[in-house]
Amino acid sequence: MLYYLFEYLENSIDFPGAGVFKFISFRTGLAIILSLIISIIFGNRIISSLKRMQIGESVRDLGLEGQLEKSGTPTMGGVIIILSILAPCLLLAKLDNIYILTLILATVWMAVIGFVDDYIKVFKKDKKGLHGRFKIYGQIGLGLLIGLVMLYHNDVSVRMTEDYAEEEGFKVVRVLDAPNQNGDTLVYAKSTITNIPFFKNNQLDYRKFLWFLGDNAGQFVWLIFIPIIIIIVSAVSNGANLTDGIDGLATGVSAIIGATLGILAYVSSNTLIADYLQVLYLPNSAEIVVFAGCFVGACVGFLWHNSYPAKVFMGDTGSLAIGGVIAAMAILLRKELLIPILCGIFLVENLSVVLQVGYFKYTKKKYGEGRRIFLMSPLHHHYQKKGIHESKIVTRFWIVGIMLAILSIITLKLQ
Repeated sequence: MLYYLFEYLENSIDFPGAGVFKFISFRTGLAIILSLIISIIFGNRIISSLKRMQIGESVRDLGLEGQLEKSGTPTMGGVIIILSILAPCLLLAKLDNIYILTLILATVWMAVIGFVDDYIKVFKKDKKGLHGRFKIYGQIGLGLLIGLVMLYHNDVSVRMTEDYAEEEGFKVVRVLDAPNQNGDTLVYAKSTITNIPFFKNNQLDYRKFLWFLGDNAGQFVWLIFIPIIIIIVSAVSNGANLTDGIDGLATGVSAIIGATLGILAYVSSNTLIADYLQVLYLPNSAEIVVFAGCFVGACVGFLWHNSYPAKVFMGDTGSLAIGGVIAAMAILLRKELLIPILCGIFLVENLSVVLQVGYFKYTKKKYGEGRRIFLMSPLHHHYQKKGIHESKIVTRFWIVGIMLAILSIITLKLQ
């Protein structure tokens, strides 16, 4: 909203300094500051309200050190994160941008699912919360919406040469006036190309999975693209949910991932840097940098309250939402195939649960008693069982998260 106000002030009355809102760097920096202020200041008020409403965490005794002390800590604190993301975004981003609209939708969509789950747990006193199939339906719905936007909205396009677009059969949505340095005409085209390391030009076309359909692959590419998007949304949101098990872990890891996606968004929206790093140039994607600033500021601000010892837990309201947002940003930036590296912490947490449950069932069927790979899953609880203090576990996971973030960026040069 402020963007349009200052645009009007600049164009109508030449208001001094109004033009600064044109710069992505300024709006992103302001977004981080605003989200931090909102999460820190208003967060205290929200926590006080949660305490008055007696919305406390019900903790099961799993034999973890210091666990029972957390009983009664306010939960559903994810509303702090959601408020700190949406308020600065609505103020500073271009609200007619399809990327921003999709990310706002993803935030609200997953937040509502998480809120319903928390509401059932807290107010209905049902520890199981929202039935698992409804969470899955919600994740499928969001994945379907994002996939359809990527495939069919004309504002979601990729810059390429006109000859390449015609050769590959991509729909051209705009022809650019200025040619590239080789004199080739440049266009914005609808494309199923994504960035992936270790491949030629760091690019992979989803139509390659349907090579057996020949020239008809483009018509049926949704058969492979949509399911992949749904799997990514479900995996990342569930991974964030599982990672939210000890104070500050999910929030800190998510902030690192969000900052990395912000960098990738800036790279993908800058013609010179995108060409140098050989990543896809995505027109109109610069607004994702602003949203990433809101996301990072909200996560870091929430850490003010959620760091050990936590004054509030985010609940599924926050964990499902931040997972959905991370997945949506990666998909919109066409960096979704980097998720196994970038979101490696989430991946390992997911795998630890799958392996633990699978191995337990297998050994119980084979030997008559269930056996375990880890002392406890998800993985962070395994280290708690080994006697490592949760603050040290969280710090070490953050360090690994930073290493994975750096690796995700440098792999873009590997081809």
